[in-house]
Amino acid sequence: MSIPQSLRIIRDEHAALSSVLQSMLLLRQGPGEDSRRFFDSLSAMLLYIDEFPEQLHHRKETELLFPLVLRAAPETREAIARLDGEHEKGAPAVRELQHLLLAWRFLGASRRQPFVDALTRYVAFYREHMRLEESEILLIAQAVLTAQDWAALDAAFGLNQDPLAGQHSVAADYQKLFSLIVHDTPTPIGLGA
Repeated sequence: MSIPQSLRIIRDEHAALSSVLQSMLLLRQGPGEDSRRFFDSLSAMLLYIDEFPEQLHHRKETELLFPLVLRAAPETREAIARLDGEHEKGAPAVRELQHLLLAWRFLGASRRQPFVDALTRYVAFYREHMRLEESEILLIAQAVLTAQDWAALDAAFGLNQDPLAGQHSVAADYQKLFSLIVHDTPTPIGLGA
């Protein structure tokens, strides 16, 4: 069986998010000479995470993918419950990072370390989350879901249109956001070092 489109989309979205997370880790060293660009870039990356992975990607996994996998493979109950719980924690964690970044930006260097610590924890959390999804749930899904299940998932995930994860064009209202991200995110997603 060929790899379903929705699986490719999920993996592409994970790869895009991994690049953004890695860029954020590289940028945590500090603003250097252009503090405005530095803080704008990190803010754009956090907004991207909130707008795409948190609002689109996770919701479709929780509402569509996970119930299908659980129905076909009840032994995944514990892993799916864990992943769903992590999805619920994702948006508040992003909001915390946004707040900590604003505090660093406007209240000064004494607020840097709380942001760096929270970012480091968040990236580790997210990497483990994606690892569990890919090494367990997606492999099981590929083995147990029906062609009808995949058709429904392909249609739903095909609507995500995350420009960092594929060949989709950037909607006009996201142009500035993605320009900032692409400038500072390493290849293959962006142009940064």
